[in-house]
Amino acid sequence: MNSTFWHALDILVQTHPIHIDRPAHSAHPRFPDIFYPFDYGYLDGTTSEDGSGIDVWRGSQVDDNVTAMVCTVDLFKQDAEIKLLLGCDSAECERIHAFHNINSQHALLIKRPEQQETQ
Repeated sequence: MNSTFWHALDILVQTHPIHIDRPAHSAHPRFPDIFYPFDYGYLDGTTSEDGSGIDVWRGSQVDDNVTAMVCTVDLFKQDAEIKLLLGCDSAECERIHAFHNINSQHALLIKRPEQQETQ
């Protein structure tokens, strides 16, 4: 039943170019003490809640399959968003989850069901 949801996310990733605008280990543009642990960007031609492209994290696996997603609530910005995790292993998923649980942000990690079985 959930497989159609995850498949729809895969189609978004396959049909829209990934634009990495914050490479791994680069500083956040507004918070220079915060560094991105992995490549971070968005899907060109898509729209998220904030009006920009859907946010993506790219992990170390060779494919760009959606392995998980993070749902965030930021009390400072007063918004909520999803971030797709592409090619991330379990440890990378947990590190990204922790990244989104600092300061005014709160996040929930949702792993793809078949990823939970293999990791």
